Amino acid sequence: MIGTARSARAEAVRQRWAEREQWTRARFRERGGLSGRPRRLVEDEIVLEHLDLVDGLVRRLAPRYRDLGDLRQVGCVGLINAVHRFDPVRGDAFVPYAVPTISGEVKRYLRDLGWFVRPPRSVQELRAAAVRAMPDLAQQLRHEPTAGEIAVYLQTSRQAVQEAIATPTSLHPISLDERGDDESSADAMLGAVDVGLEGADTRLLVRRAIAALPPRDRRIVYLRFFEERTQREIAADIGVTQMQVSRLLTSILIRLRARVTADPHAVGDPEELDAG
Repeated sequence: MIGTARSARAEAVRQRWAEREQWTRARFRERGGLSGRPRRLVEDEIVLEHLDLVDGLVRRLAPRYRDLGDLRQVGCVGLINAVHRFDPVRGDAFVPYAVPTISGEVKRYLRDLGWFVRPPRSVQELRAAAVRAMPDLAQQLRHEPTAGEIAVYLQTSRQAVQEAIATPTSLHPISLDERGDDESSADAMLGAVDVGLEGADTRLLVRRAIAALPPRDRRIVYLRFFEERTQREIAADIGVTQMQVSRLLTSILIRLRARVTADPHAVGDPEELDAG
């Protein structure tokens, strides 16, 4: 049943192509006796009837190109040229004539203008040679050829082949959101600012400044900012009043700030640091 259905679909496709080819031949015969605007109108009909050729070739030649709209326009130019140049008197079918004309136009655009980062011409030519060699090598070796095997076949270096094979990313750069084999995106491999590292120098300076304080002042700093004691609790611990603790903290923070930096805003206002 499945084979019969496939055969029926294939036959229907062949029938449609045959009907279109007959229609196209009739249009070209009609064009033969025309000139000027009437001739252009017939040619426009033929172009519109074969736009699907352009879409199919563009998707096959550069499926991941960054702007397929541009390539379709280039392919349409190739189709228009094919219609203008086609000579039905030779008896050839139009589609086999149009396909290489459209493909050539698209390939020239990709070669000359389509690169996001354009590699040297020698690299482009080596890539084309490698692509042509791959099917033959795969048949001979009975496995997908490696870069080294392609290099031997083309009598060049492995590094040159690897560079040439990698050139498609110059046409369509890899998105940072694209997932690799390990399901990680490219942006996950980019470096990020380590907030903790950024403050390492400041923390080191503050530690040195605290180490230079008298023992009682270091005790006050430890109780206030490490154990987060209140001024009343600190006063009870060191045997002074809460008002004295407030004054001592203000004096300590001013001295620490002076040691750490000459910028009066680097450590902050003493009252802001001791808020709470």
